[in-house]
Amino acid sequence: MQTELSKQLGVEHAVFGFTPFPAVAAAISRAGGFGVLGAVRYTAPDELERDLDWIEAHVDGRPYGLDVVMPARKVEGVTEDDVEAMIPEGHRRFVRETLAKYGVPELAEGEASGWRITGWMEQVARRQLDVALGYPIRLLANALGSPPADVVARAHERGVLVAALAGSARHARKHREAGIDVVVAQGYEAGGHTGEIASMVLTPEVVDAVAPLPVLAAGGIGSGRQIAAALALGAQGVWLGSLWLTTTEADLHSPALTRKLLDAGSGDTVRSRALTGKPARQLRTDWTDAWDDPHGPGTLPMPLQGLLVAEAVSRIQKYEIDPLLGTPVGQIVGRMNDVRSVRAVFDDLTRGFEQAVDRVNRIAGRSGQ
Repeated sequence: MQTELSKQLGVEHAVFGFTPFPAVAAAISRAGGFGVLGAVRYTAPDELERDLDWIEAHVDGRPYGLDVVMPARKVEGVTEDDVEAMIPEGHRRFVRETLAKYGVPELAEGEASGWRITGWMEQVARRQLDVALGYPIRLLANALGSPPADVVARAHERGVLVAALAGSARHARKHREAGIDVVVAQGYEAGGHTGEIASMVLTPEVVDAVAPLPVLAAGGIGSGRQIAAALALGAQGVWLGSLWLTTTEADLHSPALTRKLLDAGSGDTVRSRALTGKPARQLRTDWTDAWDDPHGPGTLPMPLQGLLVAEAVSRIQKYEIDPLLGTPVGQIVGRMNDVRSVRAVFDDLTRGFEQAVDRVNRIAGRSGQ
């Protein structure tokens, strides 16, 4: 599965694996793909340094990258406390009442609430960037579109390619104008933040819109034949995220959540603003239903919603409250039916890709050539 982009980055297979877990990112790169560590959960620079040090020690010299969440426009002088003060009391009360309805225990006195989604704030993402550029990353991806121009310039000065996710051809053209090197065409089926255009339609539209820039196809891809289809549509690789959640290297810290992922079908996800304030595909739960209920208060815009629900999500996950327990995941969850190593997933992807290419060659009368 070699393309011009994979050759440029020195990887065997044009499979880019996004993950919040360092062990998964390193395993993806060792398997011949390109591991991309999601940085949004790192609120302290030393935490990111620790995990990048670990990746460096376990990636066997293979290339890898980092994914941040950084808005293109900077808002001066806004602190986390300022943002917190914007959250209406009615929304805080709704969170308390919903948690009480399901008997979700409080955190222990003095216990931190866990991951607060401050990584959506630019000043946090910039601290992550300062750390990351001290490591030999080969790709910097931004999940909120084109990063600020100075960030693109800093990355290019260090020979780091910059990628940005796009949900439409219009967004992709803006990325090209901003000097982005790689566009990730993320279809409706994808987990996390995603738009409204399906991958089969979006990928060729974006390929045509930004040519000759390389495009990665994302959204609903979890088999070798789907990778073959993406390359046939003009992509130079695929961007996979959800598929790694049920690998042995993933660290979900929740047997109940792993079970829910393994049991879920492709129709058991929903695009909801419940997690961050922007539409993000995730497992459908009583929690997402509560926020999407027209009789409720409705969600707040990013980053208010993420700050509002951060402690609640930590409590739901810690105590594994099954009706409320969920995670961002794409429609490919219907194929994630067992726990396998990253290497086993890659073996399946490459085998399926070869079979798909052979099938097309036979149809085209090229078998054996």
